[in-house]
Amino acid sequence: MAAGKTRSILGLSAALLLTALATPAPAQSQSNQPPTKGPAKGLPGGAVQGPRVNTIKDVFERLGHCWKPPSTAVANPMDITVIVSFNRSGAIMGHPRITYESPKATDNDRLAYRVAVMEALQRCSPMPFTDSMAAAVAGHPFAVRFRTHLEPQEKRAWLSPKIL
Repeated sequence: MAAGKTRSILGLSAALLLTALATPAPAQSQSNQPPTKGPAKGLPGGAVQGPRVNTIKDVFERLGHCWKPPSTAVANPMDITVIVSFNRSGAIMGHPRITYESPKATDNDRLAYRVAVMEALQRCSPMPFTDSMAAAVAGHPFAVRFRTHLEPQEKRAWLSPKIL
């Protein structure tokens, strides 16, 4: 009985977090100036400042810079994957969807990481796309993998450097 309540509360929490993420931030003063070609400065919504995003690799790098996993005192390391889409202006389209969480994670770990993912997406949106990139990725889903759980690498004799 208690396990069922815990699961439903966790599911409800995830739904509320993702709904809060998809809710647009209050409008800030917008100017009618064309986008600059140089580094993006003063982006609305608290997005990370830096060069404009022009490649898919840049999208993942930007999201990686926004990612701040919970401390190990709060949650055990785990992996989490979320599918998210952006519109032409770089804002998140629809509701991001969590598609994978480490199977051995506890409910508290999952909740802490869901909050961290939500905060990372909020920090990075709107994504400062170049015009060509905005046209190319608008509406296309990205599967973003946030990893903090490092698996031990298998040692293989044939991959070890040979010392003569």
